[in-house]
Amino acid sequence: MTGEDKIRQAFENKNWQEIKVTDSWQIFKIMAEFVDGFEKLAKIGPCVSIFGSARTKNDNKYYKLAEDAARLLTERGYGVISGGGPGVMEAANKGAYEAGGKSVGLNIELPFEQFHNKYIDRDKILEFDYFFIRKVMFMKYSQGFIILPGGFGTMDESFEAITLIQTGKIARFPIVFVGVDYWKGLFNWVEEKMLNEEHNIHPDDLNLYRVVDTAEEAAEHIFRFYDKYVLKPNF
Repeated sequence: MTGEDKIRQAFENKNWQEIKVTDSWQIFKIMAEFVDGFEKLAKIGPCVSIFGSARTKNDNKYYKLAEDAARLLTERGYGVISGGGPGVMEAANKGAYEAGGKSVGLNIELPFEQFHNKYIDRDKILEFDYFFIRKVMFMKYSQGFIILPGGFGTMDESFEAITLIQTGKIARFPIVFVGVDYWKGLFNWVEEKMLNEEHNIHPDDLNLYRVVDTAEEAAEHIFRFYDKYVLKPNF
């Protein structure tokens, strides 16, 4: 079905039987994706999601940064979750896989550019038809988020995490954007326009994320955040 076909279909009148059959079947598909995701991801333990572009080439510096960040995380016992595809997602899975850590891929079926990469553990590949279910899995089973340069999908995922933390719908997990030069224009705008000019966010909201330049800084931010939750002997 083309884009024009979908637009025309949206304006077509449907009878009750068509609505009932179509919507009921879709509900079962949605339920099946949730159940499969919950069953597989509930067993994996603490994980950090790494977001970034599917179009990043393996000779790009951000590919290497994602790979290094994933390796550092797995060395401290964290699993790594990616969107399962190529680019930064592949780099994240590669870093985790080659370091002997848990490598999870939440792949989305798209008509172009998305296919799961070869560095995901075979028992940790999940395939989704629905973006919203995939995002639920990211948010529900991640203990932190590392965001590398990407496009609209990366922005969607990262601001979903910030919004859920800001509104108290999920716990305050650490969020780190990697690549100061890439992200500085966006977050200068957030501070100048959203906060100072229009007052659409609270000053404390600027503390919900951090922007760094290296894999080491990103991983260390995650580690420092959780150090305060580790019980130490009192002697």
